[in-house]
Amino acid sequence: MVNKTALIVDDEPDLIDLVSMALQQMKVTTIGAQTLQEARDILKTNKEINFCLTDMQLPDGRGLELVKEIQINQPYIPVAVITAFGNMDTAIESLKAGAFDYVAKPLEIDILRKIVHQASLLNSSMTSAAKSPSSNPEDDLLNQNLIGTSPAMQALKLQIKKVAKSQAPLFIWGESGTGKEVIARSIHQLSSRKEGPFIAVNCGAIPSELIESELFGHKKGSFSGAISDKTGLFAAADGGTLFLDEVADIPLQMQVKLLRVIQEKKLRPVGATQEQTIDCRLLSATHKNLEEQIKQNLFREDLYYRINVIQLSVPPLRTRGNDIIILAQHFLKHICKETHQPLLILSEESTALLQQHSFDGNVRELQNAIQRACALTEGAVITPAHLQLSQPAQPTQPHTQEPVVAQANTSPQPINHTTPVASNTMPVYNPDTCGTLEEYLQQIEAQAIKSVLDATHWNRTAAAERLGMTLRSLRYRLKKLGLDE
Repeated sequence: MVNKTALIVDDEPDLIDLVSMALQQMKVTTIGAQTLQEARDILKTNKEINFCLTDMQLPDGRGLELVKEIQINQPYIPVAVITAFGNMDTAIESLKAGAFDYVAKPLEIDILRKIVHQASLLNSSMTSAAKSPSSNPEDDLLNQNLIGTSPAMQALKLQIKKVAKSQAPLFIWGESGTGKEVIARSIHQLSSRKEGPFIAVNCGAIPSELIESELFGHKKGSFSGAISDKTGLFAAADGGTLFLDEVADIPLQMQVKLLRVIQEKKLRPVGATQEQTIDCRLLSATHKNLEEQIKQNLFREDLYYRINVIQLSVPPLRTRGNDIIILAQHFLKHICKETHQPLLILSEESTALLQQHSFDGNVRELQNAIQRACALTEGAVITPAHLQLSQPAQPTQPHTQEPVVAQANTSPQPINHTTPVASNTMPVYNPDTCGTLEEYLQQIEAQAIKSVLDATHWNRTAAAERLGMTLRSLRYRLKKLGLDE
């Protein structure tokens, strides 16, 4: 970090001196200001300021005012705030106002250095984007990761570019299959932490008795089976981003510990006597309505407000118009290339069916349908029979914060779970006795899943492992096949 200039705003001269000494070791020039007005004057006259660190309480006003003014007048200058120890409400208020991070008193030099390093990277990326707006790598990356041109997707991409500059905890809400992990990864790739690790974990797939060890790590001998030290996911994401998917599935007793880690940026591995400082941005997501979970005492309200400093809502596929066909063509091209097939095309009837289908499973359901069609078709054209989708659904209401469940015009045919399936050979398909091909395949799928569930005593996590699918995919299939009860 060379030739950078930082503005330090605090009414304590000793603190300005302390911060200045720490930054000088990083070859950063510092300018001190003890009042809000003095900081404003410096920002007006000195055009070399690369980032700002301000206290929240100043003699002539609040540092929050400075944060807002910089966001409006000089948005290329990243701002972090200094807050009193344990005053998370103030920190969250500043993050919502546009600050990219905060540091609590008493200042820890290591944390301060990391924040300044992040600020420097942010300043460089924002300055480069301002100098060459015609060539924007951010847009290229988003268009590559998030396929679609609908107004809903354009608005989402714009939001992602904005929130990627922050270090604040971010919550992603969306139905299953909408691509929440892809969005989280895109935010990481556009952030100043892009050179650091991106760690994603599905909290619903971790047994409750192991989740503390998985998140925070453990020491050798701390419990039965701990034969060596283990690095937790928070520590593994140090310097980068940690994405907690299905955060609503974290047990209540763990939610208390997670809250403290978010507030203090420190954790203690299981069996350890010393705390360790962690530096990672926390992104979390779920398809559940957390406000309803709070009402049912299944999720802590204080944790909700800590992870939900910034929120993104992901639109369901059924509200994205022609994006369905754009995505279908994208998946077709990718799958055909991967399987060395000639490029297949969708018939007009298939295109119409895709546009009318409800896609309760969203992008994941569409991808599975295209993959299935590529495997079943013997020609160059994909027909509705190859897609194996149900009849068109009734029109759904526009997407709101509450999850919308589309209802199909026709209910799926009842599945006969007692249909015998040979153990070593595939049964012969007879339309006269087995019904439609879709019903017949559903019967075979249901019987196979049920047999594995019986063998694992209906332990869904173990069954999903045996079936070679994620727990979320298994839950979706159980619901689709009428086995979720």
